[in-house]
Amino acid sequence: MFKIGVVAASSRVSPGVVEDIQAWMAAHVPGGDPALVFHPSLHAKHGHFAGDDTTRARAFVEFANDPRIDAIWFARGGYGSCRIAEAVIPQLGPEARRKRYLGYSDAGSLLAAMYRAGFAHVAHGPMAADVRRGVETGRRALAWLTQGDPAGFEPSLATDPRPAAAFNITILSQLLGTPLEPDLSGHVLMLEEVSEAAYRIDRAMFHITSQTSIRRVAGIRMGRASDVTPNEPDFGMTAEEIVRFWCARSGIPYLGPADIGHDADNRIVPFGPRG
Repeated sequence: MFKIGVVAASSRVSPGVVEDIQAWMAAHVPGGDPALVFHPSLHAKHGHFAGDDTTRARAFVEFANDPRIDAIWFARGGYGSCRIAEAVIPQLGPEARRKRYLGYSDAGSLLAAMYRAGFAHVAHGPMAADVRRGVETGRRALAWLTQGDPAGFEPSLATDPRPAAAFNITILSQLLGTPLEPDLSGHVLMLEEVSEAAYRIDRAMFHITSQTSIRRVAGIRMGRASDVTPNEPDFGMTAEEIVRFWCARSGIPYLGPADIGHDADNRIVPFGPRG
């Protein structure tokens, strides 16, 4: 039986989420294969976090290095994975490098650190809690985690052979210049955002596109920016227009839209080359 370990590297998991995920699996995964294994720390609480930094780091390393666990699925995002990422990477052994890892949003800090460290199977895509968004969202995630199935990939990956990576705009902006920043030279960089005002998106894109390292990407695609908070006065540009503006100013090619975002249609973007 294929086993997927579910861990919380960031914010605390709300009451009932694990039960909702278990109910979804029972209804939509005939025979119980794959099976989800929930780390006990999912129920930990430490202020904002799913346990303190030591607890979350220990849980991630434990499941990543466990040969009985075949893949790792982040439970949810929020904030917190940047606080443990640098510490956990040196603790991950050969067994951890064979696994697939799936998440997005705040999980991007760990995905970035692992990709920088040479992990070959990390991807931006639905988290475990996202099964509540829709049946196909969960099936897409499970198909990649178990088989590396490309059916749920972001559509442009089918025709663009260049390596790719995807991040939340705010998360990527905060990673730049830190020990977690991966080398994205020659990559198609896909971006998305949620619950930020337009001026904050603009400020983050100024920072991102000003970096010498990011100016070496092959180009940028913009996914969905949802729940954009009100600006007073109105900023006057959509999120896509902001990204286009900063691409043009920095000389980075703007490649068009990307089918990613904080929603049920969030597609999978494996980091690096495919095949």
